[in-house]
Amino acid sequence: MGAQLRVYKRRIRSVTATKKITKAMEMIAASRVVKAQRKVAASAPYATELTRAVTAVGTGSNTKHPLTTEAKEATRSAVLLLTSDRGLAGAFNSNAIKVAEKLTARLEAEGKEVDTYIVGRRGLAHYNFRERKVVESWSGFTDEPSYADAKKVAGPLIEAIEKDTADGGVDELHIVFTEFVSMMTQTALDDRLLPLSLDEVAEAETSAAAAAGTTKGEILPLYDFEPSAEDVLDALLPRYVESRIYNALLQSAASKHAATRRAMKSATDNAGDLINTLSRLANAARQAEITQEISEIVGGSAALADANAGSDR
Repeated sequence: MGAQLRVYKRRIRSVTATKKITKAMEMIAASRVVKAQRKVAASAPYATELTRAVTAVGTGSNTKHPLTTEAKEATRSAVLLLTSDRGLAGAFNSNAIKVAEKLTARLEAEGKEVDTYIVGRRGLAHYNFRERKVVESWSGFTDEPSYADAKKVAGPLIEAIEKDTADGGVDELHIVFTEFVSMMTQTALDDRLLPLSLDEVAEAETSAAAAAGTTKGEILPLYDFEPSAEDVLDALLPRYVESRIYNALLQSAASKHAATRRAMKSATDNAGDLINTLSRLANAARQAEITQEISEIVGGSAALADANAGSDR
């Protein structure tokens, strides 16, 4: 076997091994994205009823709460960026980071200081490499987030917005995550989470219900709140924020798995194409070797025949 043919054979073995790995990762990602979609669907009823409760309390009383009160002049904002712990997901992380950077630039242009909070090692690595300050970060659960993880993330953020800006608090909270639209479409976007506009919550609930065809402009009943509307909001609003963050974590997880599946399928297809190309080159090299060997045999035979003919004379 010639040197060139050995090189092709070695590369074919290497690419074949890589193809097996990417195919396995594609299948794993496909399984995980289905599970993540189910979790998103399973969390919807709780989020819907919690939204109804918050809307009922907010619209049924004139109660003011730190999480629903707009600052007269916002000077400090917090941005929560959701990324993944691992790569191999195409442009999933880079798209979310780009949205976060654009949002940060816009807030700074409005004269606001920005505190950055990050979920996921990939986003944290991006900011650390550029020596940008990160107030707090979390990792280790981005593939399969739980409600406990959402509570862990929400806690410091709620504390920050309840504090005065002079004490290190913030006036508003924005979240950047990747919305799962379908297996082929995932969109990185930003959304203002706090302070919560109860009018916007009620409007969003009505729109969602109309889209689902479950109600037509339902009128909320009047309630009496015990011990008080303030206490009810104190209990409900943190849970509402936790549920919103949990939903964003689930959507980001589903989007990441879909992006990984797509990237690994592309890698598997490319590996197959490369194997076919290398196989053709290896066959051509083998044919060239055979042709060379035949030529050498024929040439040697002719030379031997000439030598024998000369000796007969």
